[in-house]
Amino acid sequence: QVQLVESGGGLVQAGGSLRLSCAASGRTFSWYAMGWFRQAPGKEREFVAAINWSGGSTYYEDSVKGRFSISRDNAKNTMYLQMNSLKPEDTAVYYCAADSTPFRTGTRKSDFGSWGQGTQVTVSS
Repeated sequence: QVQLVESGGGLVQAGGSLRLSCAASGRTFSWYAMGWFRQAPGKEREFVAAINWSGGSTYYEDSVKGRFSISRDNAKNTMYLQMNSLKPEDTAVYYCAADSTPFRTGTRKSDFGSWGQGTQVTVSS
């Protein structure tokens, strides 16, 4: 079982930037795809971005393409989400997640077996 800890959330004005980090421990980080999801009040948890085990392939939800960038540093067992041009509709709790199967990349919630505790991102207008 992998343990995931997010950090970097906070309050920012519309148009601003934040960088989220997700530190992983407990298993071989570099074998597994990683992802970011978010959940706004009263809404379902939704996919934001994913990155494959090597970092060579990335996937984004349409509304964040061109504004968010997912990356990973396998030497540091850490994944990142750089969020630029933030909008009030990006306000949510952001969760990092680890794929449950090595050497594949999932984008569905059911593909990810381990989750962090979440970090709040609030974008004011």
